[in-house]
Amino acid sequence: MTTPHWTLARRVADLFRTLPDVEAMALAGSQVAEEVDPSSDIDLYVYTTAQIPLRDRAAIVERLGARRSDLNLRFWDLGDEWVDAGTGIEVDVMYWDTAWIEGQLGRVLIECQASMGYSTCHWYTVRNSMVLYDRSGWLRRLKEKSAVSYPEALRRAIVAKNHPVLRRVIPSYLGQIKKAKQRNDAVSLNHRVAALLASYFDVLFALNRVLHPGEKRLLQKAAEHCAKVPPGMVQQVEDVLRATSTADESLVARVAALLDGLDELLLEEGFDPDTSLPKVQ
Repeated sequence: MTTPHWTLARRVADLFRTLPDVEAMALAGSQVAEEVDPSSDIDLYVYTTAQIPLRDRAAIVERLGARRSDLNLRFWDLGDEWVDAGTGIEVDVMYWDTAWIEGQLGRVLIECQASMGYSTCHWYTVRNSMVLYDRSGWLRRLKEKSAVSYPEALRRAIVAKNHPVLRRVIPSYLGQIKKAKQRNDAVSLNHRVAALLASYFDVLFALNRVLHPGEKRLLQKAAEHCAKVPPGMVQQVEDVLRATSTADESLVARVAALLDGLDELLLEEGFDPDTSLPKVQ
């Protein structure tokens, strides 16, 4: 490809590959998924065997040229971000330790452990990224390990972890939404609805044996890649979000209707919504 984004991504990779602790680099996000829009950035993953000194990373950014840069960000994964001086494209570089990401894949693919939302995001990133540099073939081998079928044990684990908290247990998200609505607590209301949707989509993607793609375009990706979705899901989610933004009186009922649809899908897929486990045959 010869787009400005791809050209810049390869320039960045060519400079990082000279550092001895860089094992591999990959391009992910909208550039690989072909979902580029005017606000799209470049998501680069740098796989390292040891942390790269800040001075070396800063030297690369200086050599590339930046209108603005925020380096050594530690709010989430270690990362550097800058706006390229020549193109105005935002570059987002994340640094992942090789042993750590191997452990993350093992946790999901071998141990079949679920998370509260986004259970298979790291698997998705590795599997769908484009290799830009691979010093010893390590990333190619990791991608080969990621190119496996969805483990049924993982599917069940994601449902068992994320489904009960939607509304069945005492501290459920729906229960917390009701309390926040009664208190007229808009901040808590938004927080709990966001958490509910994170677990909702984790269950939905798992039921379809589809890897969770992350935070962006979830409705679009669910509609495109999930063969089985609750009827009217897109409209229901949009209605919940509108009701949340205005603290509308219909919010609790709309959330309940959204979860009813998911429970019906669980039944169709052989799960008991009352236990979040497969039904006994």
